[in-house]
Amino acid sequence: MEQTKIKSMYNLDETIAKDLFDGKEYPWEILPEISEFIKKLGPTLDPEKFEKRGEDVWVAKSAKVFDSAYLNGPLIIDEDAEVRQCAFIRGSAIVGKNCVVGNSTELKNVVLFNNVQVPHYNYVGDSVLGYKSHMGAGSITSNVKQDKTLVVVKSRDGEKIETGLKKFGAMLGDNVEVGCNSVLNPGTVVCPRSNVYPLSSVRGVVEADSIFKSQDNIVKKN
Repeated sequence: MEQTKIKSMYNLDETIAKDLFDGKEYPWEILPEISEFIKKLGPTLDPEKFEKRGEDVWVAKSAKVFDSAYLNGPLIIDEDAEVRQCAFIRGSAIVGKNCVVGNSTELKNVVLFNNVQVPHYNYVGDSVLGYKSHMGAGSITSNVKQDKTLVVVKSRDGEKIETGLKKFGAMLGDNVEVGCNSVLNPGTVVCPRSNVYPLSSVRGVVEADSIFKSQDNIVKKN
């Protein structure tokens, strides 16, 4: 499970939430702490660059937020991000620099590193999306198991990590591509530079530099 550790998944210089990861080994360990972290970080942000838009909501002055977008705190939207029409940010969300949160996209309890794109009809909950990761139109994270039991992260070779979490969407590493209308099932970890084909149903760990076509068809890139 070495590839699923924070040090292997993310360039922490590409997020305003770098300190949130301190002392953690796996990225999902931050999920219960996102809300309080935002509440502490927000008041320290440079007022020349950020404005407060309601309770526990900080938006960079250079960000473009459409009037029809719904912003609920705790929330930080970093510089030059774009939040498009009818986006629904439910709270406990950090939207990084140059991110795109698209029309009718919903965010809840997430960290989006810089340059992440969730541009069309996406649901992203209880998840961490690494630098330059992209979710195609209609792709979503499923963050609760149908039987409501706690999420276990499982590798292809049978290793398991008990997370202790009931809600756990997906951990996407840096430069991950997720194809249109894919479902990332609870406990999905897609390691850096991997590509998930459209219409995929993904669960468990997808190794770095892989092409994921189906549960039984994972091709390592050259």
